[in-house]
Amino acid sequence: MTNSFLGDGMLSLSIPGPSRDPTYYIFDGNSVLLVESTLFRVHRSTLTKDRSAFETMFQLSSETDSSRSESSVTIAMEGESDDNPIRLQGDTADEFRALLWALYALPHELLIAMTPEANSAQLVALARITNKYQFRSLEQWALGALNSYYTRSGAFDDVPTTHPPSLPLGPLPAHGAGAPPPQPSLTQLTELAALCERFDLLDAIVARWKRLIGEGKDLAQAICVGERFNLRGVLGLAYHAMMLKGKTAWDADAYLSREQRVRLLCGYYALNKLSDALPANPPVLTHTARCTSQQRCVKAFAGVWKMILETGTQMIPFQREDVLGRILFAEGVMKALVKDEIPSQGTMDGMQQCKENALFAVSMKFREIKDSLADYFTDEF
Repeated sequence: MTNSFLGDGMLSLSIPGPSRDPTYYIFDGNSVLLVESTLFRVHRSTLTKDRSAFETMFQLSSETDSSRSESSVTIAMEGESDDNPIRLQGDTADEFRALLWALYALPHELLIAMTPEANSAQLVALARITNKYQFRSLEQWALGALNSYYTRSGAFDDVPTTHPPSLPLGPLPAHGAGAPPPQPSLTQLTELAALCERFDLLDAIVARWKRLIGEGKDLAQAICVGERFNLRGVLGLAYHAMMLKGKTAWDADAYLSREQRVRLLCGYYALNKLSDALPANPPVLTHTARCTSQQRCVKAFAGVWKMILETGTQMIPFQREDVLGRILFAEGVMKALVKDEIPSQGTMDGMQQCKENALFAVSMKFREIKDSLADYFTDEF
């Protein structure tokens, strides 16, 4: 194929070049940067605030440009023109635009970020890029604003769990000019809070995951998030709730991998075994100083524990593997017995001095199993 062939009109390729950002191509700026297909022209001194990674980047760029200028005066300095911009890899134009917004914003614009009218997508993009380029104080400010935004009552009500499978995790997808930015998903917020080690925000996000699990929603997504970020509380509850749906539901869920289905099966057998052993293994009871016969007390507590579990199975059709449900039921009955809300019919006579401790022991047993649920869903039978 010859150059004349390309130029004779028989073949014409039109490749659009980069475009200037309408807001942050500042004509008295002294550094041009290319992010995706957008050119930004800003002040170098602004990007080096907060002892960011740009300070080192510009120093290295200046040293390289100086060595080049000694050998040839015709080579343009990197970042001085649209033809030779500084190229940023791995960022989106929206993320870099969010950074420049924070660096150039007026005080009243920054105050909006601390209100319910804040742009959550912009704050997520800002937190991600400030973490990458080490704008430490600005990163903490953005994360604090996000924490204030998402700890409001009802803040998570319209937050999608995840974006459609065609959209990758990580940076928010780009949006067209004039279109509102896509709302951050719960998965992206989890990733950001874990990446930046912002545990107050992560606690609020985990609470939302647990609420969804309690409602039986998005269980496979919760399993994936729990495994990816090692959120054991989310992981155990999500596996347990999915297990109770049964194998037909596991096989029908496209989000679950083969390995996760194997773990569900392992958990099913392990929790069935634990459930069978529960009635004969009451929680450890700590006696009060007023207890006159610890042996009698332990025996009475063991009898009450066994009675509650066996009676509960007859009264409520618990699934055999639903260990959490059975112990939660036992805790409720024990509480009613201690508070004399239901007749004990003499079952509590042998442990009158320790009945409060017995209730505490049952509560702690529930917490122990709940906290260790993830351990039952392993890859080994």
